[in-house]
Amino acid sequence: MLNKAVKVLLLFSLIFAGLYYAKPFLFPFTLAAIIAMLLLPLCKRIEGKGFSRPVSAIFGLLVLAGVLAGIVALLIWQMSDIAKDFSEMQGKVSDMIHQVQRFIQAKLGITAQEQKKLLQSSGSSGGSMSKVVSNTLGFAVDFILVVVYIFIFLISRSHLKKFLLKIVPDDKRLMAEKVVFDTTLVSYKYLSGLTMMIIMLWILYGIGFSIAGIKNAIFFAILCGILEIIPFVGNLTGTALTVLMALTQGGGAGLVVGVIITYFVVQFVQSYIIEPLVVGAEVNINPLFTIIALVLGELVWGIAGLVVAIPLLGMLKIVCDNIEELKPYGYLIGEEKKKQSGSQPWMEKVKKIFSKKG
Repeated sequence: MLNKAVKVLLLFSLIFAGLYYAKPFLFPFTLAAIIAMLLLPLCKRIEGKGFSRPVSAIFGLLVLAGVLAGIVALLIWQMSDIAKDFSEMQGKVSDMIHQVQRFIQAKLGITAQEQKKLLQSSGSSGGSMSKVVSNTLGFAVDFILVVVYIFIFLISRSHLKKFLLKIVPDDKRLMAEKVVFDTTLVSYKYLSGLTMMIIMLWILYGIGFSIAGIKNAIFFAILCGILEIIPFVGNLTGTALTVLMALTQGGGAGLVVGVIITYFVVQFVQSYIIEPLVVGAEVNINPLFTIIALVLGELVWGIAGLVVAIPLLGMLKIVCDNIEELKPYGYLIGEEKKKQSGSQPWMEKVKKIFSKKG
């Protein structure tokens, strides 16, 4: 028994070591697979009108590029407005830093000079420019790889599906085909629902921040919505940055309270209305495994791991739910379904609206 436990532990260690060292290859590959799954229904519709797969794949990539370009253009437009007030904001941030330094000196006895030395020793100043150039080149290479992988996945999906079916015994081929179909379908619903949820959060945060009086509310609404891709960590980070902006704008406690109220209202609406209706109940993951996935994702792939951890865990749950031997693990990862005491006709109508899009 002990020997078996050691083998299992060794296997998991080898898997995580492989994932860690293979990050430069696996992350672009994984991200491309997730995006290709999201673009698949659009490409099928284009092919249904008589176009070839390469044409439909190119069209899907152009749509994706257009959406990303629109988001980036909107962010740049908002950032240009932020840049106008940059000098004033810089002065206020400097004042806040001095206040924090004085507080640390008063409470801990660490002078401002000693604090600067600690910060300099914690971060390496040398080679910063080379790191920036290296990271920029690495991002460009990863971006090109993701685009190429998406195109290949979309045009070669039948070949990949046949490969998966060929490695399954003949007596289980029908079951395997059903698992592949259900996994693709529910994964698309999950990913498209997640995208729809982010768009709704942009609207809610934009309204809330505008009412609170935050300058460039659209920028921070988009930022908070995008960061929702990373559960728990993302929404807190986006709200913290917005609170910092509220402080630099000199709006006082009222502006900060407005941001915090917006955060809690949006979180309530997201948890009890948007997620059940838009993302759906097919891939509900319990909080314990959500946190475990995020921690392991960050340990293995850093920030990139935080982005893909939850979609990958959701797809793993779908596979487990569709394979008889793995259903207990799917149950363990997922949330226990709550019994509904009464019917809610309005919610059922909204659910039908979103289900038609699948």
